[in-house]
Amino acid sequence: MNWIELAGHMGAFLSSVTFIPQVYKIWKTKSVNDLSMAMMLIVFTSTLIWLVYGIALMLWPVILANSVIGFLSALLIYFKIVYTKN
Repeated sequence: MNWIELAGHMGAFLSSVTFIPQVYKIWKTKSVNDLSMAMMLIVFTSTLIWLVYGIALMLWPVILANSVIGFLSALLIYFKIVYTKN
């Protein structure tokens, strides 16, 4: 593995873990007041587009990162729907 591939995998890993603290916090507190649904929908949509791009070109760092990010952002959207007080 050359340094470019290593950089791609490190970037994919770091991008993937960025949502974990937010998911954990919301899961524990059940508070979604400060979470923007518009932002989460944009993130989810862009993640799906990146995932299609990665699959089309067989770019594993892109596929892996966006699969994880897609799952975590979908989870945040779910939390926003479920935990929002009417």
